[in-house]
Amino acid sequence: MDIRRLIGNNLKEVRQARGLSQEALALECGLHRTYISGIERGARNPTALTLELLAITLDVKPSAFLAHWKKPPSADR
Repeated sequence: MDIRRLIGNNLKEVRQARGLSQEALALECGLHRTYISGIERGARNPTALTLELLAITLDVKPSAFLAHWKKPPSADR
């Protein structure tokens, strides 16, 4: 799985577990709802600072967005 999709899936899982809509999360952390949507779809590539902001807002470690990461087969050279 592409790492952007992994981050997006994990963000969505944490956000929903907190009972927040994309709009509510966006308001809490000062980002636009469409940006949150783009991250969750894997269409955006958030910076480390953005991941930190989301982690602080959601009260998780930034590493939560990388949960279940596996080395991609294409990385074997």
